[in-house]
Amino acid sequence: MQEAFLRVHAREAHLAGFSGHGIGVAVLDTGIFPHVDLKNRLAVFQNMLDSRRYPFDDCGHGTHVAGIIGGDGRQSGGYYRGIAPGCHLAGIKVLDNSGDGNADDMIAGLQWIQEHYRRYNIRIVNISAGAQKKSMCTEASEMIRKVEALWDEGLVIVAAAGNDGPGEGTVTAPGVSRKIITVGCPDGPLPATVPGKVREHHSGRGPTAECIMKPEVVAPGTVISCRVCPRPGTPSYISKSGTSMAAPIVSGAIALLLEKEPELTNVQIKLRLRESCIKKEAYPGWGMLHIGRLLALE
Repeated sequence: MQEAFLRVHAREAHLAGFSGHGIGVAVLDTGIFPHVDLKNRLAVFQNMLDSRRYPFDDCGHGTHVAGIIGGDGRQSGGYYRGIAPGCHLAGIKVLDNSGDGNADDMIAGLQWIQEHYRRYNIRIVNISAGAQKKSMCTEASEMIRKVEALWDEGLVIVAAAGNDGPGEGTVTAPGVSRKIITVGCPDGPLPATVPGKVREHHSGRGPTAECIMKPEVVAPGTVISCRVCPRPGTPSYISKSGTSMAAPIVSGAIALLLEKEPELTNVQIKLRLRESCIKKEAYPGWGMLHIGRLLALE
């Protein structure tokens, strides 16, 4: 198991036999490539950008996120398996080949989930994307209303805090929602997505425009996970960094918790996170995710 997952004590849950089996996680992102580690995890794929209906990812971001959540690690002999390798995934493509998107496509993806989550037993929605426009970062915005409508139906919504911190008010939408779980990274150096630059203390932080503390929880932000492999011999895994990688660690942890205690509500899960995190000065919010404590294994 890679170091990032050891830091959040995922090993305890895996040794106890938990894998997220039976729990569906929707990934709103750039799509999902049918990687060897993911093919048996992908229950459904929906494309909100065009008419292509087969699973694909023309960016790689969504595939990486999906692998963190639910890759089974078979290509690496189990070493690079995800946090919840027994869960199933719903791939919802709402971002383009550059990782960019618009509110309309995101809202369409959220609407699809609202209409189909019961069919696929989707309990968790992972959003490793965010908007910076002030008009979208208020509780009155349509995107925030849509994610909160899903929360009110009982789904657990997990969103990245964004990488524009550490100044106040730098959390992106929909992570600014007071209801959902927003995930940041602990302070420290981060290789940026822009070549040649290194950013430190990058994780978006509140308070939001409505004075809500964000993020609630942090997780490691540099993770090795599944890569789009267009040709034989292409490396199967790649390292990426940012709050986009931290959020799916938390989504995977919640899938493990729901396998263990499927009757928990999203509010109860949020409280369990608050009670189980490890608090340190470098960790904003409630602190660092601790999966062993979240599942009451220690």
